[in-house]
Amino acid sequence: MRFTKMHGAGNDYVYVNCFDVPFPKDPATLARKMADRHFGIGGDGLILICPSDNGADARMRMYNVDGSEAEMCGNGLRCVAKYVYDHGIKRAETLQVQTGRGTLTVDLEVKAGKVDRVRVNMGQPILEGARIPTRLGGNPPLDVPLGVDGRTLQVTCVSMGNPHCVTYVERATDELVLGLGPKIEHSPMFPARVNVEFIEILSPREIRQRTWERGSGETLACGTGASAVCVAGVLTGRTERRIINHLRGGDLELEWRESDGCVYMTGPATEVFTGQWPE
Repeated sequence: MRFTKMHGAGNDYVYVNCFDVPFPKDPATLARKMADRHFGIGGDGLILICPSDNGADARMRMYNVDGSEAEMCGNGLRCVAKYVYDHGIKRAETLQVQTGRGTLTVDLEVKAGKVDRVRVNMGQPILEGARIPTRLGGNPPLDVPLGVDGRTLQVTCVSMGNPHCVTYVERATDELVLGLGPKIEHSPMFPARVNVEFIEILSPREIRQRTWERGSGETLACGTGASAVCVAGVLTGRTERRIINHLRGGDLELEWRESDGCVYMTGPATEVFTGQWPE
């Protein structure tokens, strides 16, 4: 089975073109094997690029490194769009991609016949606590206390089709990200588990982010997380509607537009290599 390794700002996945090969019988097990960084190809998970069942140009199915299926991945979506264009599935500079969040529009920046950067309309944030979902109070919870491992953090919760818990810190240290991240992910306050963003404010238009991703651990970037952070910053009065987000794997540009209420994310998409998986 042919695969392609791609990343968006360091958020790396193994991609399989299911226009050419059948959908795997057991994608969860396949994801665990292929994404293993010691015994497999290595990555934050597996993304299957499939024909859409609703008339979109393609459908994205995403599986984390632990085999769990996730609703959405912004960095992964940018890479799906690049693959669809570069590999000739659809040669158009605006694409519609079906995801677990719904069908999203992506605009491509093409250089020398290849996609360089992609802008994704991430849709409107989900702000109702029950739909995020979280048991914390508020629609959404804004700077509410969350007790974890004997500490109390102030957190803001937003969904971009998948749940996010944002906390603002002076420094996003390993102690916080690697120590508290997995404990927040599995907190009983989040019935579907949660992605956790630790944010340093550099200015009203610039932040630094580290992410503990549900089902994958720390990732070098998280597009839905960056989008959720853009919303959280506006709702808590910390940042403006347009920001630059510095992630460990690169920078993303975010804008939460007043005109349509949607979050727009722009960033790179990179193909690394292709290969043949023996199974």
